[in-house]
Amino acid sequence: MSATAAPAPRGRFSKRMRLRYYSAQNVPLLLSLGLLAALLILYYFLFIAREGRAPGNFELTTTVNNTLTTGLAAMGQAMVVLTGGIDLSVGGIIDMTNAFAAVHMGTSTGSMIGVSLLVLLLGTGAGLINGLLVAYGRLQPIVVTIATLTIYQGVAIEIMNTPGGQIPQAMTDMFSGTIPRLGYLPNSLVLLALLIVFWQILRRTPFVATLYAIGNDARAARANGAAVVRTRLAAFGLSGFFSGFAGLYFATVNTSGDPTSGDTFTLTSIAAVVLGGISLFGGRGSALGALVGAFILNLILIVLFFTAIDQEYTDLFQGLFLILAVVASVLVGRLLQRGR
Repeated sequence: MSATAAPAPRGRFSKRMRLRYYSAQNVPLLLSLGLLAALLILYYFLFIAREGRAPGNFELTTTVNNTLTTGLAAMGQAMVVLTGGIDLSVGGIIDMTNAFAAVHMGTSTGSMIGVSLLVLLLGTGAGLINGLLVAYGRLQPIVVTIATLTIYQGVAIEIMNTPGGQIPQAMTDMFSGTIPRLGYLPNSLVLLALLIVFWQILRRTPFVATLYAIGNDARAARANGAAVVRTRLAAFGLSGFFSGFAGLYFATVNTSGDPTSGDTFTLTSIAAVVLGGISLFGGRGSALGALVGAFILNLILIVLFFTAIDQEYTDLFQGLFLILAVVASVLVGRLLQRGR
């Protein structure tokens, strides 16, 4: 009896150790999820106090719609940051792609599909240009992407020098509408689910393993036969793709284009990455965290609105939340590592 019962404590101990190890490695993401949950609860009660009812489907749809442009940009940014780089051209690509979509998209099905594909190709191409200069030219990402940011912004102004253009209603409904047969489920929530599934599939590939390896130690990754140059190129290509997608989404949700609208998304995509628990030094984090960070940023604005705080202080409080989240992540991570 005692001989057969002996392995059980070791099994339970092993499970506890695995759980502790998982927590230590993923504490920034776990903290981000905890902060997101806290903000959702706070928003829920503030909304009831102000409106006299619980938030419903309209509020859910609006929140997700307003978040996904940042979420898409942050997901692309995450690919580059995981390698230890940074992409400051995100806003320029969003400027360029949303302007292109608003000017060239017609009302026919063929036009909507064709222009959407061209927008994604335009964004991917812009990202690949960054990648070629960084990976093959061996230039610093921050220098390259500052330069290309200016170029892409100039191209956006050439496409559309003032806000305008028009996105067909059918296209807007596809991205920001609802599905009546599923209880008016927001289409944007379906897109969010697809992005999560995409990352869950992608993170099991050698490509993502190489992203982490480069972020941890590029020289060691190269010495072990990792395709460092091609992976960096692909990371910037994916950043461009998601930035282009963000530009397309922004245009469809707003039903028009704006060649200067993407400027704020460069910084918000980086802030979402940091809030989502991705290390700016590379090698640690998850693109899922970038999506979580985007929702945290948006919920902070909503909560500040419901607390009637002067809008002049919005940036101040956003910055404080960002600093506190990063400090908490670092401190809790160190405590967990000491306890291992």
